[in-house]
Amino acid sequence: MPSPSDLVPRLRDAFTEAGYTIDGVRERLGDVAATAMAREEIVPALRATRDADPLATLIRLWWLGVPVAAADAAALPLAELAEAGLVVRHGDAVQAGVHLQPWDASAWGQAGPAWVVSDRKVRPGDPALRADHVVGAGGASANLAQLGAGGPVGRALDLGTGCGVQVLHLAGRAEEVVATDVNPRALELAWLSWRLSGVEGVEAREGSMYDPVDGERFDLVVSNPPFVISPAGRFTYRESGFHGDDFCRDLVLRTPRHLAQDGHGRFLANWLHVKGEDWRDRVGGWLAETGCDGWAAQRDVQDPAEYVELWLRDAAEQGTAAYRERYDEWLAWFDAMDVTGVGFGWIALHNAGSMDPVVRVEELSHQVELPVGGYVGDVIEQIRTGHRISDEDLLDAFLTVADGVVEERTGPPGADDPSRIVLRQTRGLRRTAAVGTVEAALAGAADGDLPARPLLAAIAELIGADAGELIGRAPATLRPLVAEGFLRVANER
Repeated sequence: MPSPSDLVPRLRDAFTEAGYTIDGVRERLGDVAATAMAREEIVPALRATRDADPLATLIRLWWLGVPVAAADAAALPLAELAEAGLVVRHGDAVQAGVHLQPWDASAWGQAGPAWVVSDRKVRPGDPALRADHVVGAGGASANLAQLGAGGPVGRALDLGTGCGVQVLHLAGRAEEVVATDVNPRALELAWLSWRLSGVEGVEAREGSMYDPVDGERFDLVVSNPPFVISPAGRFTYRESGFHGDDFCRDLVLRTPRHLAQDGHGRFLANWLHVKGEDWRDRVGGWLAETGCDGWAAQRDVQDPAEYVELWLRDAAEQGTAAYRERYDEWLAWFDAMDVTGVGFGWIALHNAGSMDPVVRVEELSHQVELPVGGYVGDVIEQIRTGHRISDEDLLDAFLTVADGVVEERTGPPGADDPSRIVLRQTRGLRRTAAVGTVEAALAGAADGDLPARPLLAAIAELIGADAGELIGRAPATLRPLVAEGFLRVANER
């Protein structure tokens, strides 16, 4: 989609002057309309933008995708935009040929406002999606940005860049950014996203998976891949054509050869839940084969019918003649594989160069502290410590309670002892752990001044237990509390 060399700067100036930024749109729409748009309902937003002032016109044209009077959009270079295929004339009106939305990348070091260019999301009654549809930025994009957040890096790779939104989050902290996609149209629209947002120097390459960067290594790889599990790869933005969840498995397995020493991978993924199989073993098996330290967290799981409905709605296929046929075909395909559900979540890899890599797979369906990428490294480090420390070293360690850990006790009113004691993290992953009185007492006393062994001996004396027996059992219960970040092994007194 070539465009005149001065078109993008002129468009950016028009957006800035009218206030077509993420803050400007939020203020203009208000909470009700913004929340409705998150549900793909645009009527409140149309009501909030009916005055036809410059900002309202830009919101209607580029975000809502409805025709506007050419006279109201006269501040835009309409002739050049039409020539570039970005708008289409309909008599005295114009309609956007793409979806062009403001985006907030400031938290990741992006200087100034940012915009993302994609194809418009289809709504019921719209023409069918084109096969090379380029999906816009949304919840999954923000999810990956949160997962990939962190400090400065050298070389970064956005694998499957789509509309280019992850590059906006990488550009402020990476010395070099490479972006790939199998869809040439995606690279064209991503280039517009980057130019509009003032991002330069991105190396865009066409190709599938890691083929465009064969033999190269990166300090950070991020990917929101085409993870949708379907019987036919109809849309390149969401489906790979691989069987089942093989694409996500192969992405994980091929990543280590493209990570530099101490490099990281951060991905969104889907995986199958299969009858008679623990999904943790499935995903954990992927991670174990990489030779890297790995962490996977399932954030959601849907039954097969929910999953099929979600992605048929995504393509606005509900109500079409083929809806029931595709629904039935998809469910039959899942049945043939004994699929009971589909999980969605995060995968993180760290090429630490260890001969004894650690792997953890868990379910986190609750809200966590954002951005999670800011502390994923610490999550993996705690897993390493809990996995590798010997029983004797753990008993001789100076332990402290992690910041933000609180204790909750429940029981009948007036009872001498609680029926349940829970340690709860108010920071980070906000995990909870049910513990016994010994572990709770140790957590209350662990301030880094004494090793665990004498503290446990003192606790045994207080509760009238055999010290040797209590100390002998302690590592089995303390180790998970270290691995999950409730207790920390202090580096020094």
